[in-house]
Amino acid sequence: MDSANVSRRTFIKTSAAATAAATAATSLKANTATSGTSPNERLRIGFIGVGGRMNTHLESAMKLSNEGKVEMVAVCDVFNRARTEAAEKIGRNTKDKPKEIADYRDIINDKTIDAVCIATPDHWHAKQTIDALNAGKHVYCEKPMTHSVEEAIDVYNTWKKSGKVMQVGVQSTSLPIWKDANKRLIDGQLGKVLMYQTSYFRNSDMGQWRYYDLTEDMNPKNIDWQMFLGTEFNLAPNMPFDREKYHQWRCYWDFGAGMFTDLFVHRTTAMLKATGLRFPGRVVGAGGIYLEYDDRDVPDVATVVADFPEGVQGMVTATMCCQETPVPQLIRGHFGSFVFGNGEELTSYDFIPERKPVTHKSDQKKETYEVEGLKNSSLTHFTNFVDCAKAGTPEEVNCSPELGAAAMVIVKLGSKSYREGKAFHFDGEKLVASDGNKSWAERWEKMSKDRAPAKHIPGWTAGDEGSTIHAREYQKLAGPWINGVDPAAGGKSASAG
Repeated sequence: MDSANVSRRTFIKTSAAATAAATAATSLKANTATSGTSPNERLRIGFIGVGGRMNTHLESAMKLSNEGKVEMVAVCDVFNRARTEAAEKIGRNTKDKPKEIADYRDIINDKTIDAVCIATPDHWHAKQTIDALNAGKHVYCEKPMTHSVEEAIDVYNTWKKSGKVMQVGVQSTSLPIWKDANKRLIDGQLGKVLMYQTSYFRNSDMGQWRYYDLTEDMNPKNIDWQMFLGTEFNLAPNMPFDREKYHQWRCYWDFGAGMFTDLFVHRTTAMLKATGLRFPGRVVGAGGIYLEYDDRDVPDVATVVADFPEGVQGMVTATMCCQETPVPQLIRGHFGSFVFGNGEELTSYDFIPERKPVTHKSDQKKETYEVEGLKNSSLTHFTNFVDCAKAGTPEEVNCSPELGAAAMVIVKLGSKSYREGKAFHFDGEKLVASDGNKSWAERWEKMSKDRAPAKHIPGWTAGDEGSTIHAREYQKLAGPWINGVDPAAGGKSASAG
């Protein structure tokens, strides 16, 4: 496989590969700097899909517009009311007068527009992102990065070739807490890292995502239904107009994947950022629709378990019908665990040590680490994108397409496993998924028989710290008796003893 298509996790395994990765990053920066906007100019941005989640990005962009950093050039939506309301909001709060556009391709083809912000339904993300990157535009794409694993890899590879800046909209990755935790992890404070777990519990009396209201003016006269579906591009099957499918699309597999892509992506991406892990080796998912029988496709209870080649297991779990007892968010190691809160704006986390007879360390004690917080992670995340686009530094975004692709592989293989009843493997070098088989378990069993050294998260600097076991003296008596010879008897047979 060409080296350009190998994941960063593979690149950093050798110094030569690390040099290649650094060269590639330099090339990305150079290409962006020569083809992007001058740092002293306003970044001209078009906004695609301006209902719902986009309102947060419009707020961020309006602030930056009033600071002279961006110009809000155009708003695009298939619903005429949505684009008119967005344009009027921008006009009231800034000096910008954005054009109202019905077809996103008019933004893509406008050479005066430097960047796009995409917040359309999931099934459109890959198409619009790839079109924008190929047109030489920087891209801020709301999570999830794509609708499928294959699309995630296509976006990742397109971005690497483009030389443009791309930010995936997982705002929590801008929190300083994850970098702080990662430094402690690779320094060996937890010893061998073994597991992470996270969750995103919710509850409602109407069914999740049904709070997106349905109105009479949502009709085929005001909404370009065929463009919403994307039938021209085979993005979704043709079907009669349906307000429910239009505004509550997260409930249906054709357009989204419920909690897998709307919520699990948030927490999974944060755990990947903290641990430095990227693509999994094996993924399995479970769940079901146990309460919300309201015509939805997606489950209201679900769990995804991902096993990584570095010898770490990750779990994300939730129900959409119980909120007050979430599963704690934490990272476990042989010497202790880091326990995080369940909110979005985290400013501290706890270290819980394991007992001394296990760790053989007398200086470990329970501690709380205070970390700088953010007043507005959405604004920070969007500003990070704008700053990187203006400076030509794609490697400095807080949620890169590599991170976005890795999270998508985990959550989408998890939803695919739930639907198909299979476990899946993923090849992090070829970037290809396949049906699970016995090779995963066999790999670890062989390492045990070979008494191999433990594997570690990327960037590990702590040697064997917390990564070995202390065998008791009596283990010398273990082993098979070949031809009646006790392996602990120095070659003498049992009868001779």
